[in-house]
Amino acid sequence: MDTSVLGRRTSSHDENQSKYDRAKELKAFDDTKAGVKGLVDAGTLHVPKIFIGPPNELAHFPTCHQPNLQVPVIDLQGINGDLHKQIVDEVRAASETWGFFQVVNHEVPLTVLENMIQGVRKFHEQDLDVKKEFYSRDRETTVRFNSNFDLYKSKAANWRDTLAFARAVVDQDPKQLPSVCRDAVIEYTKHVKSLGDQLFGLLSEALGLKPDHLRELECSKDYSFVCHYYPACPEPELTLGSSKHSDPSFLTILLQDQIGGLQVLHDNQWVNVHPISGGLVVNIADFLQAISNDKLQSVQHRVLANRAGPRVSIACFFTGQRTGALAKSYGPIKELISEENPPLYRHFLISEYYGKFFSQGLDEKSGLDHFRL
Repeated sequence: MDTSVLGRRTSSHDENQSKYDRAKELKAFDDTKAGVKGLVDAGTLHVPKIFIGPPNELAHFPTCHQPNLQVPVIDLQGINGDLHKQIVDEVRAASETWGFFQVVNHEVPLTVLENMIQGVRKFHEQDLDVKKEFYSRDRETTVRFNSNFDLYKSKAANWRDTLAFARAVVDQDPKQLPSVCRDAVIEYTKHVKSLGDQLFGLLSEALGLKPDHLRELECSKDYSFVCHYYPACPEPELTLGSSKHSDPSFLTILLQDQIGGLQVLHDNQWVNVHPISGGLVVNIADFLQAISNDKLQSVQHRVLANRAGPRVSIACFFTGQRTGALAKSYGPIKELISEENPPLYRHFLISEYYGKFFSQGLDEKSGLDHFRL
């Protein structure tokens, strides 16, 4: 790999811009098909300029250091018994105030979680020639590996690589999945789909609707996975693992390892989401905020770069019926609308939302802004 372009020390934002060809450096990085891990493997000691954003972006909101301020943790044990109403109330409170919570005792076996994390790590750490077979920037490719889906649109690249795959490949042609993680993906997907259905039931009740309401709207009909690999970063103060954003889905279930780095924006400060052994992170996403008419909150979050690593995380996005002749139009649920609580959003197709979301960098403003009335 040619690191003469990629590894040049360029952290000063006062540098003469005529000497810096960002488009050329982005293409040089992309053409290696080796991702951020390729930079680290090549011995890069400094963060290349393509990963460094405006200085004020990293410090725009302070990081909270109050140990008692934590994303809520919800114990799902007893969900089918006497504790059901209490759990619904906890889900409601967390979804309205934080937009995030962690769940424990969710019945996904610890071995399934560990195998999924190990499978993703093995994919990213296998020989580059094998990984390159999956390298693509075409969003229609059902299984693809790349670094930064928004590489050519963002203000600064993020310090991560990603394996992504869609529901179709898991359900219909799992042999397309990388062999090194195929079995782990199939098993984890089965469990996370079941948990997603359970959570949509709880969220329906939290909104005062019948338990099947969100499932009947087909909010969990489709899903996709992104499996992130965050290599150790030599200068984590200069870049981010993932820029601030909210998610383009109804609901996200995130499996993360024990390294940490995920932060949630709460009361204008960044709050660390501390990993819990066996826990899963759940967050309300943009589509659910829209159809709940802002009752449930899709909040911004980000991932810090870290000297420790690699960090692995796996996000499952539940995206509704979004393609083909059966594509649905989504808007505020009529049972939640009244004269006192008029609709705040127009109806939209998921594909319409994606057209906006993927046309800009991850760190731009929320896609929901395009659909507010």
